[in-house]
Parts: sequence; structure tokens; C-alpha cells
Amino acid sequence: MQNFENKTIVITGAGSGMGRAYALEFARLGAKLALNDFDARSLAETVTLLKGTPARAVFSQAFDVGDKQAMNAFAAEAKSRLGNAHVVINNAGVGGGGKPVWAMDDDVYARTLQVNFFGVLYGTRAFLPQLLANGEGAVVNVSSVFGLVGTPNSSDYCASKFAVRGFTESLMVELQESPISVHLVHPGGVKTNIASGVEGGEEFTQKYLKTDPRDVAVRVISCIRSGKQRIVCGHQSSRLWLASWAMPLEQRNRVLHREMKDLLDPVHYNFLNTHS
Repeated sequence: MQNFENKTIVITGAGSGMGRAYALEFARLGAKLALNDFDARSLAETVTLLKGTPARAVFSQAFDVGDKQAMNAFAAEAKSRLGNAHVVINNAGVGGGGKPVWAMDDDVYARTLQVNFFGVLYGTRAFLPQLLANGEGAVVNVSSVFGLVGTPNSSDYCASKFAVRGFTESLMVELQESPISVHLVHPGGVKTNIASGVEGGEEFTQKYLKTDPRDVAVRVISCIRSGKQRIVCGHQSSRLWLASWAMPLEQRNRVLHREMKDLLDPVHYNFLNTHS
């Protein structure tokens, strides 16, 4: 796709961070926007920011992307108000529990996977028939650099983002001969609130989350136009992408442990000393 004017763009997680940046950039291009976020207040703030932009129309709905029925209802209502979707950006996500495997509760794993993976699955499946009906379109699924390498205190988050990667790469092959392009985004350290409320999140944010969300949005739009399918961008993203395929696993694990050791909670890791 080259032109987004008067086209319907669906963006989940549009209440802040990258989702809000996608909304503002597509608005500048004269698109129609169907926006979601779990947080109704932050979503309303995004809608307010869109006033006065060239956006042709804005429809917003607050709900949990991990709720399949709510996603299907959103897709139907967006079609009714704006017409068939042309671009779907499955961006919504949560940061996970921020603890090592042995200290993480099962329900935290379930919640992280429900939002980060099943939210992408439901969003893709709900809107894909609309893209196919148009005879053109793009699916943009947001993984992470933590969908390239496993990192400590992030097993639930990494599992969800690796799942998004596998799902999306399969979809790329399945739609190879269709008019629908499929794109997989691996953002690095982008300045969002993804780590808010996560144990150690403030320190993680200060150390690693440095890239302006608008830079990512502009890059993704450029890649939709060019057809580039894997999009690795953001602070330290190239370094981790290189490590994911060029560095032996044992060496990579040592490097990641050394790099992130200061973020590990000694209380949790005393478990290793008492059980070794």
C-alpha cells in the first residue's frame, strides 16, 4: 500500500506510546481511524489529540484485546462506521510480571499471553476478512526485541512475543500470493509505559527505553509502503537482532546475564543459593 488517505486504519493500544504515535501519524496522512485501548481515559486523550488533524474520521472503543467477543464486536462496529479496514496494527500489550520463572504466578503467565498473543491473534482474525474483501491491505503485528532473545525476569513476556513472531511468520507464508502484506515489528527500547507497574520497571525504563515512539511509527509506515516484512527498530534493537542469529546461544546468554544482572532482584535470586 502506498496511499492511506481515506483508508481505515485499526490500531490497538492507541491510548499511549507507540499506539498513540501510529494514530497521530496516520491522521496526518488523512486516514480514518478505528482505535482501541484498555484504558478508556488514555484512549479519550488520544482522540482529543486527533482533533484538528487531517484524520477523516475517528472511532474509538475501550476494551480488553484478550476478549475475543469484544474484538469481534469492535471489528463489526468499525466496519459499520468507517467501512472495511485496510491496515490493522495489533499493538496492544502488557509488560508481564517482571519476576524469574520460579517466582511468577501461573495467572500472570496466562494474563500476559492472553493480551500479548491472543490479542494479536483475535485482532488479525477479526479484521482479515475485511482486508481480503478490499483486495488490498496490511497486517502489522508488534512483537519485541524480546521476541528475538530471551531475557531474565521476562519469561512470560518473551514467551508471548516469540508466539507473536511465530504466528506472524506463518501468516506471511500463508498470504504470500495474496494482496495482503504482513509485517512483524520488533521494537527495541521505545519510550512507552510498557514497564509501568512491573517490578523493577522504573529502572528498566530509565536504562533501556530511549527511542521516541514517533520514530517507530514513521518507520513502520515506510515499511508498509515498501513491503518490508521484518521491522527491527529502536534503542539497542540492531544489537539484539544481531545477537539472535550471529552469536552462539551459550555466549549470548552470558552476555545478556552480564548486561542485565543489575536488574535482578537479590531476594528472588537467593532462591538459587539456598537450593543449589
